[in-house]
Amino acid sequence: MSSPLDKLCGPGKPLAAEAPDAMEFAGLKRSGLARLQDAGSAGLSLEGRFDLAYNAAHALSLAALRWHGYRAGSRYIVFQVLPHTLGLGPGVWRVLAKCHEVRNLGEYEGDLNVDERLVTDLIAACKAVAAALKKLAPPA
Repeated sequence: MSSPLDKLCGPGKPLAAEAPDAMEFAGLKRSGLARLQDAGSAGLSLEGRFDLAYNAAHALSLAALRWHGYRAGSRYIVFQVLPHTLGLGPGVWRVLAKCHEVRNLGEYEGDLNVDERLVTDLIAACKAVAAALKKLAPPA
């Protein structure tokens, strides 16, 4: 029986099967955790904290996907598959999906509209991803 992630693989689909790489996993995890820690620095601008937390969440979510043996064809998919990679529910991935939309508006249209509540929710969601990821043993 194929997994939900297997069903997302193939031509024109958002995932590709690729063996996990322990060094890549460790690097993504290390980068994500460092950025998450920095995102909590109150002395940084709100936009800077958002960028750090968003990129931390992406790195950690991508590490989880890579741990399962898949590579993403887009940034967004790593958040959508969190129920399958880390068992996280909509309370986490919906916040990350919203932040992805906000990030895209900022990156591509110059409209980065963030507030304290969004950044707080993003950091909380990222911490949930980090906690779940820490339970995974490094890939062989």
